[in-house]
Amino acid sequence: MDGKELYGRELTRSECRSADEALLALTEKRPGLVSANGKLTCARCGNQERKKMQVAPCSCGAACQYCLSCLNMGKIKSCTILHHLPETNSFAWPQEPILQWKGQLSSEQNRASEEIVGTVLCEGTRLIWAVAGAGKTEMIFEGIAACLGKGGRVCLASPRVDVCLELAPRIKQAFPAVPLALLYGGKEEGYSYTPLVIATTHQLLRFREAFDLLIIDEIDSFPYHNDASLQFGAQKSRKKASALVYLTATPSVVMQNDIKRGKLEATVLPARYHGFALPEPECRWVGDWRKAINKKKTARFLTLIRRQLQKKRRFLLFLPHIQLMEELDGWLRELFPDKHFTCVSASDPDREEKVKRMRAEEYDFLMTTTILERGVTFRDIDVIVLGAEDRVFTEASLVQIAGRAGRHKDFPTGWVCFAHAGETKAIQGAVRQIRSMNRDAGRRGLLNGPVSVLPK
Repeated sequence: MDGKELYGRELTRSECRSADEALLALTEKRPGLVSANGKLTCARCGNQERKKMQVAPCSCGAACQYCLSCLNMGKIKSCTILHHLPETNSFAWPQEPILQWKGQLSSEQNRASEEIVGTVLCEGTRLIWAVAGAGKTEMIFEGIAACLGKGGRVCLASPRVDVCLELAPRIKQAFPAVPLALLYGGKEEGYSYTPLVIATTHQLLRFREAFDLLIIDEIDSFPYHNDASLQFGAQKSRKKASALVYLTATPSVVMQNDIKRGKLEATVLPARYHGFALPEPECRWVGDWRKAINKKKTARFLTLIRRQLQKKRRFLLFLPHIQLMEELDGWLRELFPDKHFTCVSASDPDREEKVKRMRAEEYDFLMTTTILERGVTFRDIDVIVLGAEDRVFTEASLVQIAGRAGRHKDFPTGWVCFAHAGETKAIQGAVRQIRSMNRDAGRRGLLNGPVSVLPK
């Protein structure tokens, strides 16, 4: 490990395996667990909760406390020393033109892009609140280029691995001459020092004052939105003077209130880049669908699946739990032996390959948990949520799932169905939010196509 690989990073000695003692002697050092005001704090993730600290015999010969909050990143113990070299932006500056994307932004995308550039130049904070399918990725290109152009370092982070995997080739295509590192848990390739980084929010815990621009995509997504350690890590990864841009289609109530009170600058885009309205979900009562799966009994929801297959309409079928999905997978193979489909979840080691095959239109449909609720785009797709009443499906989750349909400019409409055993506030809130965005877009003259027509 040379010095560059420690710039802007904060690592334990075991994570600096290839660093020699001469280099380590030059690093800034601080304890992994710091005691202040009677509280023990993890320097890596900021955890101060006693219930998330444990004591155990240690190789140092003492009984050391260690942090449970970021244990999946390796132990931070009482005897741990963290090593850090201040970020110097010593990478080779990319040659002009930095941005080589040849596409064209819509007027609304361009407005957002200009406001992002302004935020980058003044080192401010901004939320981009844009409906699913608005083209958020393209909006950030000029902001990234502006930061790189002045010798800055940029990180694009997301809580979801799938989102990072989706973003990486698009960013690489737009910035082909800029070295890029893709970081997520379980990735085989090691870390390399680059001006442009795409990472899961967990990986930000290993950075300290590294980035001149931090963009966090899907800010409301699990696990980031309710994990104080990940939020601490994101702030720690930024330089003291830096820009922060949040991206989401479904900001939290706290963020919405901050916008109203003037505490957070925001750019709101209620329409998609192609000018068609968001597909408005149809809510269908399907009775006790769980019992139907368990007993393999005739079920109302099978009518929805049969209709899609008869019309040769490819679709995503969302379910709330892996076990139910796997049971349904077996039953549907008996009912539709000639159809091509599979199921995918966060625990599936082949999920990346399955998503690629769905995108290549090799499947008639794909069953999935909420792992595909956001960050993935398919060319021409419908959506069914089976068990939309389950508490796994929050209002934000249902809005994001509905946003999988009608994203492509050549296929800007689609059918979305919330199949349920009883309407919930989340279902009603999601439908209300989607209709509200469509009304707002219509009032602002941003729609040039109709609302998706629901099938009979």
